[in-house]
Amino acid sequence: MKMIISLIAVMLTALLMLPVKVSSQSPQKANTFRISGHAGEAQILQLNGKSYVEIETLARLTQGTLSFKANQTTLTLPSSDSGGQASAPHAKAGFSTAFVQAGIEEMSVIREWRIAIVNAVQNNTPVSEDWVSTHHRLADKALALASSTASTDDDRNAFPMLTAEFNNMQKLSELYLTLRKQASAISPDNFDISLEDQILSCARGFVTMTESHEFQDQASCH
Repeated sequence: MKMIISLIAVMLTALLMLPVKVSSQSPQKANTFRISGHAGEAQILQLNGKSYVEIETLARLTQGTLSFKANQTTLTLPSSDSGGQASAPHAKAGFSTAFVQAGIEEMSVIREWRIAIVNAVQNNTPVSEDWVSTHHRLADKALALASSTASTDDDRNAFPMLTAEFNNMQKLSELYLTLRKQASAISPDNFDISLEDQILSCARGFVTMTESHEFQDQASCH
């Protein structure tokens, strides 16, 4: 299993690239939704005066699972184990292969998303909102999968890192779209280099962990 995880980590390392740097500006905050007692947050979508949260994101926040049958979608929440049953055996250390694969998938989508946004600023090549929305959904789907496959202590300890990476990429993307609406061209001097650096550093930290096969806290992911 360690060999499989190492190969996956090496593949992601080859994908990570340093884009040309851009200068700083504080990103604007979006309305977010949180569930007490659960890690992570989701973006709130406003439509006709009402607030909505994507069901994939809700499943990820609650660590539930989605199933689809005909025209019905079912969200299954994890059991509370409140019936006095004996506690489950302590989870084994190290990362599970399924969790690492889901994490690698999220990081790969975010890498493509990040590079496109930075290149758009550097070269004045617009990125459409539809393209951004597609990558947002793909990254969120991979994050939900990572949540549902987390089976070891190290998996669960590393999951907040994946959540933070997703949230930071969402902030960077929202900053770009906001600036794009204000002007046809965006000056690199008006972009947030610190947030872009944090996203890249967190991704590298995740790769380092998968290579060592154990959780190591990464300051850039906070």
